[in-house]
Parts: sequence; structure tokens; C-alpha cells
Amino acid sequence: MARSSHPISPIKRSMRSRKNTRCAETDRPNGVLMTTFYLIRHGHNDLLGKRKLAGRMPNIHLSEEGHRQSEALGQILSSVKFKALYASPLERAMETAVPLASDQGLEIIIREGLLEIDYGSWQGHSLKALRRRKLWPILQNSPSLARFPEGESFPEAQSRVVAELEALRSLHSGKKGNIACVFHSDPIKLAIAHYLGLPLDLFQRITISPASISVLAISDSGIHIIGLNDTRATYGTPGV
Repeated sequence: MARSSHPISPIKRSMRSRKNTRCAETDRPNGVLMTTFYLIRHGHNDLLGKRKLAGRMPNIHLSEEGHRQSEALGQILSSVKFKALYASPLERAMETAVPLASDQGLEIIIREGLLEIDYGSWQGHSLKALRRRKLWPILQNSPSLARFPEGESFPEAQSRVVAELEALRSLHSGKKGNIACVFHSDPIKLAIAHYLGLPLDLFQRITISPASISVLAISDSGIHIIGLNDTRATYGTPGV
């Protein structure tokens, strides 16, 4: 089923210093035409501070810390030239993308396939309360067997996100370049697990922090994880 893409004009901002903005990307195989995805998790939001599961709830915006992180992301990635910038339609993802879009003169293109997992009736509840549910240990230990009540299963979410990234790769096929995607923790972890060949039941071993950058290069000849959970936007130093 085709996914719609809706461009959003970024907010105009003054140029900032470009010092110390070396990108997270390292060496790539020479002579291979590949698409490099920068998988960026949205910044901190107030519901994160309250330890609640935001899911697809509307009107969840970046906190002050989240806005600082989004500005830092723009600085960190200033030396990377992006061909396109895509984002989940949820406000916290779009707001995170604004500084990068403004700096590079790009539109933020909404992609429904980058949405957060549909947590169904769990959405909006505190993690403390959810940990008492019978489903919780299954989600942690055997997520491939779990479905959120009235929501998605992890296999469905993984298939959706991987299909979206492959669709974007096809859209930019034949063109070597960098693509930024701003979306959510679990979908990013599920995508990385897929491309690593990691069983879905082990995807929770991957950490994706708020405002982190993970870099994935895909070509017909192979897949390369170039960077994982770069947290400089929060801590000023690379993550693991």
C-alpha cells in the first residue's frame, strides 16, 4: 500500500557556529554505490520525564531539553550533506527535525511508515503500572510472541519500518547520498536488529537514546552499521 509524503516547511532560524561538527560517519567501502541512512531518535519530551508510554498520542512536544538536543543535532550533522529529510508525523519527531531542515534548506517530509509502534490500550500509561501486567515479561523476553492490546505486534512493526526504509532506498536508488530519518526508539531498534540479522527476540539489547544518531549504509552488495547510538547531542561525547 502506497504511503503518502507531505512536505513541511522548516522554521527559519539564524545560522549558528559550525565548529566541532565532525559527523558520526566513518569509512565506507570504496567504489560501492550505497544509501546511507541517519536514523535519529526524537529528543526528550515531558512524557519521557514522567516515565509514561507516549506511543502515538498527539500533542506530545519536545521539552526544553529536547529543543536543546535538536539544536545540537543540527550542529553535529552540519558537515553531512543530506539529500532528503524524513520524519514520523508525531510532533516530537517533526520538532526534532526542524533545526537540521533549516540549516540544510530541506523540507521535512512526513512518512507514516516511520510512526511509533501502536501500543494500543497501553498508550499513555506509566511504565511502573505496565510492568505489573502479565504481558510485560513476554515483551521483554519473547517480544516476537507479543501483541499490544488493541495495537501492533513487534513483528508487524518491524515489517512496517523495514518496508519503509526499503521504499526510501528505492526512491533514491542510483544516487549515492545521505538520508535522514527522524523517528522513534523501538522502530529504530527493530530496523537495526533486522539489518544486523539479529533475532527479533534480542532487539531489546540495542539501546537508542533520545536525540541519538545511528548510521546504516545499504547497498546491493551489503549492509554496514557505521554508527550506533551516538549521544553527543545530549552528552557532548559519542555513545556506544
